[in-house]
Amino acid sequence: MRSTEARQGLNIGSRRQSRLSSLDADAVDSALRREITRQQRESTPGVSPHRKRQRINGDRFIPTRSGQDLQASFSLLHEDGSPATPSRQKKRTPHGELHFQRTEEANRTFSTLLRAELFENSVPQSAQAVLSPEHSRRTSHSGGHIQDRMRSHTPPSNPPPSLPSTLTPSTPHKNLFSYISPRHHHTNIAGHLTPSRTPQSRYGPNMDTRSEVYSLSPVRFDSQQMLLSPRRRPRAVSKVPYKVLDAPELADDFYLNLVDWGSANVLGVGLGSSVYMWNAQTSRVNKLCTLDDDTVTSVSWIQKGTHIAIGTGKGLVQIWDAEKARRLRTMTGHTARVGSLAWNTHILTSGSRDRLIYHRDVRAPDQWLKRLVGHKQEVCGLKWNCEDGQLASGGNDNKLMVWDKLSDTPLWKFSEHTAAVKAIAWSPHQRGLLASGGGTADRRIIFHDTVRGTVINEIDTGSQVCNLAWSKNSNEIVSTHGYSQNQIVVWKYPSMTQVASLTGHTFRVLYLAMSPDGRVVVTGAGDETLRFWNVFGKRPGARGEDSDGGGGGSITRLQDWGVIR
Repeated sequence: MRSTEARQGLNIGSRRQSRLSSLDADAVDSALRREITRQQRESTPGVSPHRKRQRINGDRFIPTRSGQDLQASFSLLHEDGSPATPSRQKKRTPHGELHFQRTEEANRTFSTLLRAELFENSVPQSAQAVLSPEHSRRTSHSGGHIQDRMRSHTPPSNPPPSLPSTLTPSTPHKNLFSYISPRHHHTNIAGHLTPSRTPQSRYGPNMDTRSEVYSLSPVRFDSQQMLLSPRRRPRAVSKVPYKVLDAPELADDFYLNLVDWGSANVLGVGLGSSVYMWNAQTSRVNKLCTLDDDTVTSVSWIQKGTHIAIGTGKGLVQIWDAEKARRLRTMTGHTARVGSLAWNTHILTSGSRDRLIYHRDVRAPDQWLKRLVGHKQEVCGLKWNCEDGQLASGGNDNKLMVWDKLSDTPLWKFSEHTAAVKAIAWSPHQRGLLASGGGTADRRIIFHDTVRGTVINEIDTGSQVCNLAWSKNSNEIVSTHGYSQNQIVVWKYPSMTQVASLTGHTFRVLYLAMSPDGRVVVTGAGDETLRFWNVFGKRPGARGEDSDGGGGGSITRLQDWGVIR
């Protein structure tokens, strides 16, 4: 009995288990089919979404100025409107300044065009904006940086007269424009009806070909004229020297002055204990002299003639007739090397490491005429202004002094430089304008008014200023530099924008001289090379060209010297 019941229970259990297993397999198969179908449906392209799409009537959004406070929004813009981020503090002139200036000019042109297209005459220029008292106080303390002037003032209290009277000042929005879909703005954008046909005048169709209707340009006709108008291109200056001369033993000493170009178109160079002459007309070289147990520390040509003065390491000053290769006299007085010399007709002025300055009349038998005591360290820069009879002297004590004629006491003392003042140049274009350059710790070119005794302007060049020279033919100035750029820079005065930046020397460019016609400059460095650069144009009305592109057109009275070695 029990076995029969047991067998029946087992049969029922097995049938139930087989039925359950079949049901489980069907359920799993059905679930898998549903999952595969759902994945295929979701990945199939082109199927309309379940959610109803929002209808779009246009393919772009149109900016509108209605309801915007343009004056407040415009105040948020950078004053120059350039794509570059405005700087918060005054930056030193970057390397490659010429490229930087061209980029800024392109940015200003873009800004002008953008404002003309967007605002026309509806928004005043940034110069007319009213500054907040907070910004005024900050500007007075920070020196008035123009870069961040437009980012710190509040919206004006009254809208400008050119804006509609319905616009009232409000908190400026983050964006200058609002953007809306065209379906909400079919016929009216900023209060103007969308034109549906060619405008006509009272006499018939508009036949003006300059009309905006016929223009194929995306900008207005006035903007096209601005872009197409001829612009004055910067003067092209060759980036490579047209001549390079080897100058062995050219000293790498900041305080010496070993190169000078005379009115007879002959270059004098001090190399070691010798002085050499390079004739710019014939490109021939000759040795003028070799000092006995002494070194050459400075050379300087007289303004007109063939006399050259030589300063030595032992404190002597020699005068030579270069045409006859004959020494005329030797003058004493200094107790240390003579690093600087300057002529004013028959007056020869010498500056020395012994801190003294001597005026010498080369016509008189006396060794010196006047003795000037003012500098407390070596005198490394001397330049006469022959027009006004003023002498400028610079020293290693960071002082620049101006002496009136043969006076014993300085007329002006300038203490703005924070390093040695060797670079000195008088402007031939403006009375009493004196430029001076500072050494490594200073790096500035400072312009002085020696009539009033004031500082006019200054610029940080970013590197040691070794020499300065004004162009005789244009209102430009050239500077040579040492640490760390070793370059020659031509500046436009008074804007002090770079005309050219010339590189090539591998050491400090310690020496500079200009040709008699003012077109060519020669530079010397511790790399023992002399490089000749065509940097300035001809004087207006000047005639004649020189054969080799440099050296001027003056005819030398000196003989054609032979080549050394």
